[in-house]
Amino acid sequence: MPDAAAEPGTAAGRAAAEETSALSHPAVDPDATAGYGDHPDQVIDFYAPRGAGGPGGPVPVVVVLHGGSWRAPYDRRHVSPFADFLAHRGFAVASVEYRRGAQEGTGGSGGGGPVAGRWPDTFADVAAALDALPALVRRHLPGADPRRTVLTGHSAGGHLALWAAARHLLPADAAWRLDRPAPLRGVVALAPIADLEVARELRVCGGAALELLGGEEHFEERRPYVDPALLLPTGIATTLVQGRADVDVPQAVAEAYADAAAKAGEVVGLTLLEDVGHFPLIDPAADACAVVAEEIAQLAW
Repeated sequence: MPDAAAEPGTAAGRAAAEETSALSHPAVDPDATAGYGDHPDQVIDFYAPRGAGGPGGPVPVVVVLHGGSWRAPYDRRHVSPFADFLAHRGFAVASVEYRRGAQEGTGGSGGGGPVAGRWPDTFADVAAALDALPALVRRHLPGADPRRTVLTGHSAGGHLALWAAARHLLPADAAWRLDRPAPLRGVVALAPIADLEVARELRVCGGAALELLGGEEHFEERRPYVDPALLLPTGIATTLVQGRADVDVPQAVAEAYADAAAKAGEVVGLTLLEDVGHFPLIDPAADACAVVAEEIAQLAW
């Protein structure tokens, strides 16, 4: 029998329908793919702009960091229609793959299956990809301007986007630390897992935040290195886009990050969308996806 909680008309039913819609689009092959390391997951897909989206001249670059709870079954292919959607809006798009948690085990959360994230590889990969990006953009996206780069990411990818923009605030002994802010036009984080403490308390994505940091025994020790809510103010324009009806990453997580930013003296935009759940933000068939593109355009052009 079907789960009554997931039937149409229920919150779970609507969330399931939204996920089905977002993941029903055929994957879109990139125009080029390049490696930034030797591991098969250390690659970036490039989508050339397919239409005019701005005032002319070199086009901005949108870097997409996919979600999926930092877990191996979810890779960049599921956001390829979203990347293609942005390319049709006139952006040059770079969709980053990174190593995710593939080992079986509890990961400190009490459940089986793929663990969220791979410490420290997930973070090393995102840092390396972004460091390599300007040269790769010049090679694979002629006509794009890597000096006008906007980071966007969905869910776990939203966390990684916020983190990547804050590398200059990492502890001094962090291998991924930058000496100065990354040259970004801004960040648009989509339903991001933006506060790892709140995410742990709410057991977002089945306790993925706890797994990402290696379980309870490592959570407090590692959190200063990877929790965006502790790495503020960044000095980089940042907008969060969040569906009010999101049952996967609740609105409270984005609000906690925005509150932390305000306490640090930084204003972070928070766009809340009524009757929108988790997946419409990356679904080209959804109105929410057009809102996301507009938020990116406001920072990019």
